[in-house]
Amino acid sequence: MTSSPDTLRVLTLNIQVGLQTAHYGHYLTGAWRHLLPSRGVRDNLDRIAELASAYDVVALQEADAGSLRTGQLNQVEYLARRAQMPYWHAAVNRNFGPFAQHCLGFLSRRPLHQLHHHALPGRVPGRGALCATLELSGGRSLQLIVTHLSLARVSRARQLDHIAGLVDAQRPALLLGDLNCEARELLAHTRLRNAGLTPISGTPTFPSWRPRRRLDHLLHTPQLRLLDSQVLASPLSDHLAVAAEFQIAP
Repeated sequence: MTSSPDTLRVLTLNIQVGLQTAHYGHYLTGAWRHLLPSRGVRDNLDRIAELASAYDVVALQEADAGSLRTGQLNQVEYLARRAQMPYWHAAVNRNFGPFAQHCLGFLSRRPLHQLHHHALPGRVPGRGALCATLELSGGRSLQLIVTHLSLARVSRARQLDHIAGLVDAQRPALLLGDLNCEARELLAHTRLRNAGLTPISGTPTFPSWRPRRRLDHLLHTPQLRLLDSQVLASPLSDHLAVAAEFQIAP
């Protein structure tokens, strides 16, 4: 399903390596599933792919690029094929060798160019931002950035500074991901404001079974006019997905 050339339907979701979580106790009882393959993950990935198939661009966090715990399955590639999205890219930000390949990813119906993964600053290494250029009609392009930020506020501030410095002021941009903070922290960040990035307000996304905090965000520059946005009540992870539709300025 593709939107018109002047609109763009986007989705962001922290997929928690394909694991469903229905209450806090699952973090303890299901901890082994972050280390070893488990039954049911493939079925849940299929449900995520079905959801993703309704969008033009999907930003993924907490995916795995193929390791012991996924039975060597590159989850980004698998989701792209199941959702029939011809363009995809995965960038590993925490490499634990054969045991885990934590990654960010994009799925897209339109070509992706100039793909770069940027390591982000922080007291604990392993956070990153994946940047891509999305090809639009009429020779236009859009900058996409997906990230998963630190739990620590000081580190998050440094990471947001770094991301703001990546924004190209000459074209529209979207920042998507699990930012581990509420919108008020993003609105108060000077460099984000100076880069023209504004977060979409909305309902909480975490935890998925009883959402209380808005941790998952879409931020956009003024060249993109928001037409619609919603948090999807589909508990496919411990986070809920955020969807939006934009009109692209000529």
